[in-house]
Amino acid sequence: MKFRQRSRADEPEINLIPFIDVLLVVLIFLMLSTTYSKFTELQVTLPTAEAEAMKERPKEILVAISADGRYAINRDAVDGRSPELLAAALRQASGGNAEVMVIVSADAAAAHQSVVNVMDAARRAGLSRLTFAAQTQNK
Repeated sequence: MKFRQRSRADEPEINLIPFIDVLLVVLIFLMLSTTYSKFTELQVTLPTAEAEAMKERPKEILVAISADGRYAINRDAVDGRSPELLAAALRQASGGNAEVMVIVSADAAAAHQSVVNVMDAARRAGLSRLTFAAQTQNK
């Protein structure tokens, strides 16, 4: 038996074009079927909490923040919205006592920046004890 010899032209080769076509189809399918969610689309409802009432209340300063960003310290409205003005009002309300508890009572629709301004003002006034008020859940 005479076998013919293989020439270099008969060597098997791998054709990549169908492989690339299949990968592109899979990529297009994944791009079209994937949904991307944005952080601005998150529905967040804040604040609610369930806790026992405090038994003894140390000296405290109540800072209220309305939905439109206005501030009130111990039920007295603060003129302006800058952290410097808030810090001055907090210093006056604390009477120089650094152990005073600052209670932030913000509306659920208040801007996050308004709460951060109160935290910054408390730091500037030297008040390190800070807590947040929340309404209790109705059962």
